[in-house]
Amino acid sequence: MRALYATDLSAASEAAIQNETCLECLARIGVETMHLVTVIPSNVHAGMPGMDLEGRRQRALDQYQSVMEATGFDVETHVVRGTPHRRINGIAETVDADLTIVGSRGKSPLENRVIGSTARNLARTTVVPLLVTRIEREADEPEVRREHLFRRLLYATDFSENAERAFDAFSTLRHAADAATLVHVESPKDTGATEGEEPAARLSELEDRLEEWDIETRIDVRRGDPADEILAAADEADASAILLGSRGRSRLRRLLLGSVSESVVTHAERNVYLVPPPRTA
Repeated sequence: MRALYATDLSAASEAAIQNETCLECLARIGVETMHLVTVIPSNVHAGMPGMDLEGRRQRALDQYQSVMEATGFDVETHVVRGTPHRRINGIAETVDADLTIVGSRGKSPLENRVIGSTARNLARTTVVPLLVTRIEREADEPEVRREHLFRRLLYATDFSENAERAFDAFSTLRHAADAATLVHVESPKDTGATEGEEPAARLSELEDRLEEWDIETRIDVRRGDPADEILAAADEADASAILLGSRGRSRLRRLLLGSVSESVVTHAERNVYLVPPPRTA
């Protein structure tokens, strides 16, 4: 697998990049190549002559590259200018990445809060699966909140085609997972949305598949606001990461379910693994 790791060179980003447990988790799910990317926003200017923003960022990436190579990854670095989420998506497509990784919050040396807003924008627009790693807020020396990235997974589904695609991610994530909680939220706005087999029965079928991989699994059917209930279920399960698709059953529901995944990315205190729809030609 090839992963694109986006960083704003903040202490928060550094905490994730240099955390051996996080890197081992990525290796366990099959990541072999890392593309380290930092984006200088278009509205950030060099200022005084000799600041050499590109050079400073390249030297920082070189240090991160050494850490990752020592862990066993092949690493390439990219220092680019532009709108962060657009450049990240563009590079992900160019290098044919299987996964994009971004910190949930960060503050660059230039006092530009980039990663927090970038994570939200990527939740809307990502072209490959997106892993948002949650870093401590308001800490001088921040640490990763859930360094075992995928040990306890919470999978949220509305039984849509894209939710099924998100479930397929277990084929790789299972190598780093011990337990899983399968959640379906029945929203008052979704009258008739789960026609046919009862949600609990459908979740039980998925439970059987995971237990064949020796993943201890439980199911949870809830009713209420989807984002709020997903976050509450993740707290109750003490999940390391929340796994979900970024789109739902139909084009008419695309905006609503997109807002659910974006809300989860924004408010979760845990890692989030977001699976987008297939790329269109």
